Amino acid sequence: MNSLKRKDLLDIQSLSTEEINLICRSAKYFKDMFTRSVKSVPVLRGKTVCTLFYEPSTRTRLSFDLAAKRLSADLINFTVSTSSVVKGESLIDTVHTLEAMKVDYIVMRHAASMAPHFLSKNINASVINAGDGFHAHPTQALLDAYSILEKRGSIEGLHIGIVGDIRHSRVARSDIEAFKKLGAKVTLCGPPTLVPDEFRIYGVDISYSLDDLLPHLDVINLLRMQKERQRGSLFPSLREYHKNFALTVERFRRCRPDIIIMHPGPINRGIELDNAIVDLPNTIINEQVTNGVAVRMSIFYLLAGGAPLENLPEEQG
Repeated sequence: MNSLKRKDLLDIQSLSTEEINLICRSAKYFKDMFTRSVKSVPVLRGKTVCTLFYEPSTRTRLSFDLAAKRLSADLINFTVSTSSVVKGESLIDTVHTLEAMKVDYIVMRHAASMAPHFLSKNINASVINAGDGFHAHPTQALLDAYSILEKRGSIEGLHIGIVGDIRHSRVARSDIEAFKKLGAKVTLCGPPTLVPDEFRIYGVDISYSLDDLLPHLDVINLLRMQKERQRGSLFPSLREYHKNFALTVERFRRCRPDIIIMHPGPINRGIELDNAIVDLPNTIINEQVTNGVAVRMSIFYLLAGGAPLENLPEEQG
């Protein structure tokens, strides 16, 4: 298989293990390409990519923008705050506008869960989910999986801890599905108010003690405290959260020497982890950003049909 036999990429749940591995294998090619003097290939020449973001984003949007440009696509940035959406234009009206413009790919972020799924059913363009409500963030999970595979070669049998605000995290939900499909053991950790027992339906363990969990982990993924998504006071204070669930220098001494430390960004320094942890060799946060571009290039490429990678010519000036 050298392409994704689907029009859209909407969630991890609908991807097979083979498809996840295919995306990661192709991402390695594109990451290797970053060392060339010419970093572009004409995979999407003549195609148009539209980024349609109804929520603020820096890393994800820039990553998709760069991925599209390195594949030689024409790029449209749809900025909701300066569009007719603020005048009351509905999502379906926006869909019709984009359809009329003959856009080929739409990268969508929306506060409503399943909005990209709705879009995909009403437009011929390929839709890529860049985060929808609390539901899913599949490309973040794929870049997280690729980042671990790059370090360890396999995820099978690894014990991965996801720590923090699980309740409000679309990253956590997608990571759980990706890591479980690739054979990992997953444990969720955080305050009971932010790690509901209902998450056990995903086949994960739950711990409310980071100190007890740390010595057993191969990978720790620290989630951002999403204050903007929380309703009410779900824990006493950020200071209290840091005291019990932050990866501090002292707690790092309890970890395995080769533990991989991850964070989807942006980091709340001094809340999810200490400043000193960011600079440790175990921390791959910056590598995740680089890998995000490669993984998103891989997704565009595979949705476009996945011509043999070894035959791709470089883009000429």
